[in-house]
Amino acid sequence: MLKIEKAERLKQLPPYLFAELDRKKDEVRAKGVDVIDIGVGDPDQPTPDHIIDSLCKAAHEPRFHRYPSYSGMNDFRKAVAAWYQKRLGVTLDPLKEVVSLIGSKEGIAHIPLAFINPGDVVLVPSPAYPVYKTATIFADGIPYEMPLLKENDFLPDLDIIPAAILQKAKMIFINYPNNPTAAIATPEFFAKVVAFANQHNIMVCHDYAYSEMAYDGYQPPSFLATPGAMEVGIEFHSLSKTYNMTGWRIGWAAGNREIIGGLGQIKSNIDSGIFEAIQIAGIEAMRDDDAWLAKMRAIYTERRDVVVAGLAKLGLKTIAPKATFYVWVEVPKGYDSAGFVTHLLEKCGICTTPGNGFGGPGEGYFRMALTVDKARLQEALDRIAKIGF
Repeated sequence: MLKIEKAERLKQLPPYLFAELDRKKDEVRAKGVDVIDIGVGDPDQPTPDHIIDSLCKAAHEPRFHRYPSYSGMNDFRKAVAAWYQKRLGVTLDPLKEVVSLIGSKEGIAHIPLAFINPGDVVLVPSPAYPVYKTATIFADGIPYEMPLLKENDFLPDLDIIPAAILQKAKMIFINYPNNPTAAIATPEFFAKVVAFANQHNIMVCHDYAYSEMAYDGYQPPSFLATPGAMEVGIEFHSLSKTYNMTGWRIGWAAGNREIIGGLGQIKSNIDSGIFEAIQIAGIEAMRDDDAWLAKMRAIYTERRDVVVAGLAKLGLKTIAPKATFYVWVEVPKGYDSAGFVTHLLEKCGICTTPGNGFGGPGEGYFRMALTVDKARLQEALDRIAKIGF
């Protein structure tokens, strides 16, 4: 019988966080429990009708049934550049400084393959979206975790990274507005990152997926708007959260043309691009006016306010987020992250995400996603109040 043995890179990985959550949810549901799922950041609202209609129309055109360009349709990349110019005041060459992605996760997973050699160090935040670390391991790089701590406003302290690490570091991942902490970054922090990158010859990869999920008039800054950023890094973005298109798998990377070129070279050897009818729908999404964004922000603002107020009544500590649809909450005394999340799932039928699942410095927290309606969120809070902890 054939002996199947996984590669060492797979042996280094823990179970993928959200796959493990799905398994636990299924176990509880099998017992007949009505689970309120606020663990995964998957928007519950539908994709707007006009975007769906544009896909349906384009899908009937035979010219879109052939292989697409790996780097993306020129019109799609021009739409990305126009969005950056209008929305953020950032000027991009659409044909040299933008590449389409099969969702931003795909680009994040592939970027280390273009630049990281065995033994190179990649600076990754912790707690963080797990793919930064996973992608580094897949490229045979060494992830060095930068703790995101409350006392530092959940920003990495670049000044404490050891010199020996910096000598080997080739790339840094940052993500603001942040998943899972919902923290935001200032233009001053981004300026410090640019100076840091130049000083140590480290390329910057900024995950900007939550830029449009912001509240109270706040506009999260783009890293690319920082003076000098185009010389040192790129930015990943996606239509997933903004237009409720998580299942469509369409996003982009933009920024330094040499870094974009390297990512494009990887993609040309691994995938065959995005179905062009979906890119047509993406162009339609980016043409949309601000009415859609205002509607979605209003929905998430209501949900945020319900959750933050309810947590305060329960005595659970959190900071009202200015962006993302996540709430980062301190676990109560007597629990660790996994223990409290298990308590909520088994006793209350509420699925949240343990902070330590995003990395060691996430211990002591859990994440709630504002991806169910406000009535269900209130029901979740009422269940916690009834069961206690």
